[in-house]
Amino acid sequence: MAVHAHPDDESSKGAATMARYVAEGVEVLVVTCTGGERGDILNPAMDRPEIKADIGKVREQEMARAREILGVEQSWLGFVDSGFPEGDPLPPLPEGCFALEPLDVASEPLVRAVREFRPHVMLTYDEKGGYPHPDHVKCHEVSVEAFEAAGDPERYPGTGDPWQPLKLYYHMTFSKERMTALHEAMERASLESPYTEWLQRLEDAPAPKWEVTTRVPCGDHFETRDKALLAHATQIDPEGFWFQCPLDVQREAWPTEDYHLARSLVDTELPEDDLFAGIREKVSL
Repeated sequence: MAVHAHPDDESSKGAATMARYVAEGVEVLVVTCTGGERGDILNPAMDRPEIKADIGKVREQEMARAREILGVEQSWLGFVDSGFPEGDPLPPLPEGCFALEPLDVASEPLVRAVREFRPHVMLTYDEKGGYPHPDHVKCHEVSVEAFEAAGDPERYPGTGDPWQPLKLYYHMTFSKERMTALHEAMERASLESPYTEWLQRLEDAPAPKWEVTTRVPCGDHFETRDKALLAHATQIDPEGFWFQCPLDVQREAWPTEDYHLARSLVDTELPEDDLFAGIREKVSL
């Protein structure tokens, strides 16, 4: 189960991993916390009045296409996008948005989803959300709450029979190490690197709190990941950053998607190359 804040997040973080496991016969569920109703239109070709007027429905349709491409199941928690606050001072978040929901209210439908789907592994963001969008931070909070509560029969009564996931991972998609490897590979190929400015920003960034513990080989599924990204046409410019590094360069320089193992109820030896390490020995997948 991969828990994400908005439609399109599932395609930019962990999509090739999910496609790999689907190809291996694993059941994969994407849970999308909000409808992305307050997201900006980031593809100039889609920046049209009729798209803006019905952005929630459009993003729902985009998610349906991405879901089909990845071969995953997908469900909505039904919360309202909080938007990304900008300015100094920051404006208050809109009333009724996901980020302002009490933790138990925001977590209840995810606990229900965990108890219904019964995942062995959950994927989410770290406590900073991967980046400081309030919905990403809230997504982390509800994911941790659901992981810890779903197996307790006394918590969240009325949401199904208890089920305890065995491992919880944080996405570590945009590490400095990965960006550097891709940047250097582009230079070796005599191509203009799209990562120069990104690496300059990372120079002054504090060291990451969480180490990469798990690298999942999934380079064969990068093309599927990119097709899923392109399905989110309001969010992804096909001429933009995501597609400036050729797939063969990516596969050579960094053929994995990376994670931090945040919780584990099974024995596993780090580093790992499989999200189900320690689980395969205990259960039949």
